[in-house]
Amino acid sequence: MATAPRPRTSTREPEELGRRLAGWLDARLPGARVTGVRVPGSNGMSSETLLFDIEHPDTPLRACALRLAADPAAYTVFPTYDMARQHRVMSLVARRTDLPVPRVQWLEEDPEPLGAPFFVMARAEGRVPPDVMPYTYEGNWLHAATDAERAGLQEASVALVARLHDQVPAGEAEFLLPPGEGTPLRRHVDAQRAYYAWVVEGLAPSPLIERAFARLEELWPADEGAAVLNWGDARIGNVVYDGFTPVAVLDWEMAAYAPREVDLGWTVYLHRFFQDLTVGFGQAGLPDFLRRADIERQYAALTGHTPRDMEFHTLYAALRHGIVMLRIAYRQAHFGEVEVPADPDGLILHHASLEAMVQGAYW
Repeated sequence: MATAPRPRTSTREPEELGRRLAGWLDARLPGARVTGVRVPGSNGMSSETLLFDIEHPDTPLRACALRLAADPAAYTVFPTYDMARQHRVMSLVARRTDLPVPRVQWLEEDPEPLGAPFFVMARAEGRVPPDVMPYTYEGNWLHAATDAERAGLQEASVALVARLHDQVPAGEAEFLLPPGEGTPLRRHVDAQRAYYAWVVEGLAPSPLIERAFARLEELWPADEGAAVLNWGDARIGNVVYDGFTPVAVLDWEMAAYAPREVDLGWTVYLHRFFQDLTVGFGQAGLPDFLRRADIERQYAALTGHTPRDMEFHTLYAALRHGIVMLRIAYRQAHFGEVEVPADPDGLILHHASLEAMVQGAYW
């Protein structure tokens, strides 16, 4: 991470977006002023976020965040961006749970105003564990916290996932089920296979990812468990904290209807991804934070459901992350930021840990 440039996150100009946004808003709140338009430093490489304020006596929101579908001309990370789906998921979570999900307001499905569909929601104030450089590295607020403070943040964050799974009636999340045949887990994995095929179309495939798919079949759970609403990107980097208390749960574009362990495997592995990178660069990281056994224990205590087949689900999370990493690397190559090596597996930042999982030698 210290030797490669940070991938670009957008091809759009915030000032131009601000001007177009002001015109769009004036049609809904005549006389409203859009001020303070800015892009957060943590903006990702998928859907983009724009922060702004509204000045109007009758506005339902003042401090706002806008989620804009990725620019289709910018070598997008995912093949489609369904902003109406995200808006519906966040509305469902707000209606059915006590999670601090931001209030969603306007949904614009017409790409004409800003160049892509978007929705506007309330902006949450607080701090987010950084991805670059990761919170496992020295020099950020979470790494500098006490063990007790991190333990409290961990418990509160695991509780978010537990409450989401328990509080949303499962049937209300069935609209997230991918098309096809088979169980929710089978359809989820099939959708990932289709995503991988899209990523490598016309490019070199990854032998490691294909071995990981084969290993999944060998580890397939005998009892998959009931499907629930999954956050999809269940990790602390998508939570805004006030101190160490969650005040906003963000980024629902990967939400799914799947077994509970799909979310839990992602939570476990995404922390391991950062921890492994940190150790690889010679730092201790946070070895006592977000450990798999602790997450499983805390989740079971909160829900009464003991996580099962976690070797399968952590491998699946590492595999899914590997596909995303491969797409991001090919995107960097598209923009001339990196060279494509002879072995495409070298483009997957965590190829060593993924290989160890495939061989059953990681945990």
